[in-house]
Amino acid sequence: MVDSYAPLLASPPVAPARPRLAVPTGVWLGLMVLLWGLSWPAMKLCLDAAPPLWLATLRFSSAGAVLFGFLVLKGRLRWPPRADWPVLASVGFLQMMAFTALGLIAMRHTDAGRAALLAYTTPVWVLLGACLVLRERPSRRQGVAILFGLVGVAVVCSPMGMDWTDPDVLLGNSLLLVCALCWAGVILHVRHHRWRAHPLDLAPWQMLLAAVPLAVAAFAVEGPLAVAWSPRLVGLLVFIGPVATSLCFVIFTTVGRRIDSFTMANATLGVPAVGLLSSALLLGERLGPALLVGLGCLAAALVTAAQDARRA
Repeated sequence: MVDSYAPLLASPPVAPARPRLAVPTGVWLGLMVLLWGLSWPAMKLCLDAAPPLWLATLRFSSAGAVLFGFLVLKGRLRWPPRADWPVLASVGFLQMMAFTALGLIAMRHTDAGRAALLAYTTPVWVLLGACLVLRERPSRRQGVAILFGLVGVAVVCSPMGMDWTDPDVLLGNSLLLVCALCWAGVILHVRHHRWRAHPLDLAPWQMLLAAVPLAVAAFAVEGPLAVAWSPRLVGLLVFIGPVATSLCFVIFTTVGRRIDSFTMANATLGVPAVGLLSSALLLGERLGPALLVGLGCLAAALVTAAQDARRA
């Protein structure tokens, strides 16, 4: 993102097996949730100084450059195996390029906290995809976590939580739901892909796949790069790029190989919880009753999913 390595056993190893990390899976998931949640208010702040497509380009180009440098220093930089090209494209184009670009554009029309929550309606689509396409069935604990998450999303997205008569809100919400569909597809693909290379070795190539078309689109739509540079902006870019992006995508792809789709989808529900709270604290966004009720449901979903991760 355990011992569920069964889908990977058919893949011939390309190197001696690495020793398993002593850090529990739940700790990695918690770190991923915290950093990704904080990245939403950070991106909202960056939008004051940079347009969305160029911001997405800077995010992935900086994160990819750091990981390319790391692999060079470790002597691990290799051309991706052909068998991994499908997951290379899936993560690069859907999870990185589409999810981020659409999310940043949507944040021009809605608050960062609400954007984080709507983008993470992912468990709905993971549940449908895993049940209907992959024939998976959730455990009782996973089903309870999904139910908590869906109730939280429904409350926050109800008319009590946001104004559905505003065209800008409708546009932003639609884009964020497309983000959720992209994310769900990647979760399912990562879980069932038969990996040849280690996810860390693929991550910078995935970021390159995202950064290049993003740069072309940014130049075509937003014109030449025009950013109001400042020390604060540089610090925010370092956080959302090399820190929150490179580290979290490595955690997601690594842990996602070992835990089932439902646990990963539910664990990501902690991201909007962190995003909502941090946006209220850092940006002054209002937390109304509907948001507070939704947060409680999301917290319950996260605790239940984390218990499943620890059992794995």
